Amino acid sequence: MADQDLSAELAGQGYQLVGRHSAVKLCYWSRESLVRGRDCYKGRFYGIESHRCLQMSPAIDSCNLHCRFCWRNQGWENDETMPEFDDPELLLDRSVEAQRRILSGFKGDPSVLAERWEESQTPRHIAISLTGEPTLYPKMNRFLELCHERGITTFLVTNGTNPDALRALDPLPTQLYVSVTAPNEEVFRRLTLPAQEDAWRRLLESLAIVRDLRTRRVVRHTLVRGWNLGWVDSYASLDLLARPDFIEPKGYVYMGRSRQRLGRDQEPSHSEVHGFAERLAGRTAYRLLDESSDSKVVLLGRSKEGRFLPGRTPAALEPPSGPPMAAR
Repeated sequence: MADQDLSAELAGQGYQLVGRHSAVKLCYWSRESLVRGRDCYKGRFYGIESHRCLQMSPAIDSCNLHCRFCWRNQGWENDETMPEFDDPELLLDRSVEAQRRILSGFKGDPSVLAERWEESQTPRHIAISLTGEPTLYPKMNRFLELCHERGITTFLVTNGTNPDALRALDPLPTQLYVSVTAPNEEVFRRLTLPAQEDAWRRLLESLAIVRDLRTRRVVRHTLVRGWNLGWVDSYASLDLLARPDFIEPKGYVYMGRSRQRLGRDQEPSHSEVHGFAERLAGRTAYRLLDESSDSKVVLLGRSKEGRFLPGRTPAALEPPSGPPMAAR
C-alpha cells in the first residue's frame, strides 16, 4: 500500500489489511447474524447468509471518485492503475484468514450458537466493495474464478466509471452492482467529484454494457437529501438504459468520514426513499418487491421470480420487521 498513514488509519478503524492493497472488515450485519440471528437486507432480498459473508476490497487506496456521501477513507489521489498487485490466490486465502481472525472472538460467546460460528469460518459469500474501486484490481477475473471454484458467491460493486473492466469480466460475478448516484452530469460532478473529465460518459457506457451481461445485475441509487434525491424521470432513463434485474434505491447514512462533508440533515428518512422508489417504479414498470427500513433500502424488480440465489428461498429468511409495506 502506497500511503502508510492511510494504512495505520484503516487498521485503527478495524480493517484487517491484506497484502499490499487489500483489506477485510467485519460487517455490522455479520455480527448481528452471529449474535442475534438477523441477516442484512441482502439476506432478505437475495438470500445470502450474513454470518458467512466476507466483506473486502482488493483496491483500498485506488479510486477515481471522491464521493461526498462515502463513509470510507479517501486517502488517494487520482489513482487509476495498480503498478504492483498481489496474486488472486494469495488475496483470497489471506482474506479468509483475516475474516477468521476477526471472528475468533465470537467463539464461546454464549449469545452465539456454536454451529453458526463454525459455519462462519467457511465463507460462502464475498462482497467485493468496502473502499476504493475494485475493478481497478487487474486480476479480478482470476479472483472471481477462484471464489466460484470454492463455492463462494460474489457480489461485485463498481462505480461504473471503468467500462473496459466490465467488458473484460470473465467470469462474471454472481451479482454485479453499478452505483448510479446522480441523475445527470452536473449533479454527478458536484456530488462525486470525479478525477476524470469524462467520468459521466464512462458511466453511461458502462450502463449500456451492463444491459447485455448475462449475470444478476443491480443498479443502486444512493440518495442524499438536497443533493440527488428527486429527478425521478432522469433516474428512470438511466435505469432503462441498463435494464438491470433489480434496482435498489437506498438512503445515505450520516456516518464515518461522510460527516466531514455532509450534515445530518442530508440523510433521508426511509419514507422518503420509499416514496422515491414508488415513483421510480411507476416510470420504469418495475415492481416494489421488498424493503428494509433498518437499511433504508427498497428492492425493485420486474418479477419476484429469480430474486433469490440458487438454493435459497424466502422461507429461509427471517420475517420482515415492522408493519407490511402497504401499511406504510
